[in-house]
Amino acid sequence: MSPTRSLGPFQVSPIGLGCMNLSHAYGVPPSPDDAASLLLRALELGVTHFDTAALYGFGANEALVGRVLAPHRHRFTLASKCGMTGVDGQRVIDGRPKTLKATCEAALKRLRTDVIDLYYLHRWDQSVPIEDSVGALGELVEAGKIRAVGLSEVSAATLRRAHAVFPITALQTEYSLWTRNPEIAVLDTCRELGTAFVAFSPVARGFLPGTLRDVSAFDAKDIRRAMPRFAPANYAENLRLLDGVAEVAREAGCTLAQLSLAWLLHRGEHILPIPGTTSVAHLEENLAATRVTLTPAQLQRLNTLVHHDTVRGARYNAATQTEIDTEEF
Repeated sequence: MSPTRSLGPFQVSPIGLGCMNLSHAYGVPPSPDDAASLLLRALELGVTHFDTAALYGFGANEALVGRVLAPHRHRFTLASKCGMTGVDGQRVIDGRPKTLKATCEAALKRLRTDVIDLYYLHRWDQSVPIEDSVGALGELVEAGKIRAVGLSEVSAATLRRAHAVFPITALQTEYSLWTRNPEIAVLDTCRELGTAFVAFSPVARGFLPGTLRDVSAFDAKDIRRAMPRFAPANYAENLRLLDGVAEVAREAGCTLAQLSLAWLLHRGEHILPIPGTTSVAHLEENLAATRVTLTPAQLQRLNTLVHHDTVRGARYNAATQTEIDTEEF
């Protein structure tokens, strides 16, 4: 397996770090000191791809990344996102060019940098033509504010429309054994266009490691409470899938989390997983997945065990589903 992977013009570690849950989404975040320790440990272990967004903690995550990592800015590729932010305490999707440019200016200050390497449209605001939003991001490249443009949670058709306006360096979407939607069209389209595919939630928001058993104990602000797959009845059925996965992990001599990440790395050189964690131990475990080798037979068994027909429950609830543009089974 290659020691680095291409993220457009950047060569980065095969496994990056999704920074979201250091500030957002899965209940009470770690203390600032603990979050800083995790970021610095990731850098020490060779992570060179850090992913944040204006949405995460409504700016708090970008501020954290900036405060901790700005002194080491030359050592890593920095990705952030616009188009979905917090406004007066509410999450708002807004893809108007003036909004994206204003969000970028604020992000640069929070991140304590002169340029963001990769800047994604976090969600396509479907009231604004994708060509207009991507055109504005292209202007940010020309102005030297960002180096490359990405998209998140869009279909192959939207990617093609956007790419015709300005080269799309990366597309980011959820991808793991239990979320196989990218296999419908986006993975192949990324390969065709030379667009990197960044896989968020690669260990299925805590499902695939096998340690999350009681979903009734989620914090009140945990976003998984609204996800059908984590509803108690569905989740109990989904847990049964892990018995067969655990057998493959034992054969491969790795943990379930490492197996899940290795499966993704084996799917294609243009795929870059960005697991998030609040635990240094889990961080170290995840990064060791680059040393796991899976046989074709093991990969096939995993594909047979966990896929869209064996998983119970939709990825998002109906309201959230209207906000994304990805293909669905």
